[in-house]
Amino acid sequence: MNMRRLTAAALFGLPFACAAAGLGPSDFRSLAEPAILYDAPSKQGKPLFVIQRHTPVEVVVNIDRWTKVREPAGSLLWVERRVLAEKRTAIITTARADIRQKPEATAPLAFEAVKDVVLELTDKPADGWVRVKHRDGSTGYIRINQIWGL
Repeated sequence: MNMRRLTAAALFGLPFACAAAGLGPSDFRSLAEPAILYDAPSKQGKPLFVIQRHTPVEVVVNIDRWTKVREPAGSLLWVERRVLAEKRTAIITTARADIRQKPEATAPLAFEAVKDVVLELTDKPADGWVRVKHRDGSTGYIRINQIWGL
C-alpha cells in the first residue's frame, strides 16, 4: 500500500477510532441519588467521597456495572452505573450567573444563581445559550460558558 492510500485510510478511520476510544461527543448524565465515588471499578476499591443527587458527570467509559466519570472538579473516578440518570443537569461554574427570560444578554432577568448551583437542562444549547430550570421551578436561559455539564 502506498503512503497516500495509507494516509487516506488513517484519516477515514480516525472518527471510528475516536468513537471507540470514547473521544467523540461528550456523554453527560446526572446522578439519580447520592453516590460514592471510588478509585477503582469495584466496591473493594477505595471510596473517595460522596457526590450529591442531580450532580452532572461526564461518562468516560463503561465496564460491567461500573462507569468511569469525570466529576465537576475534573477528577476521574468510578461510580456504580445504576446511579446514573438520563436526566441532564449542569452546574454553575462562575461566581454568579444571570439567567435571562430569553436567550439574549439584554433580556430581563429571570433569576440569579451562584457557583455550584445545579440546574436542569430543559432544551439543547443554541447560539451560546441553553434553557434551564431551577429546582424551585424557575426557568430561563443561561450562557453555556457559565456552566459545566454540556
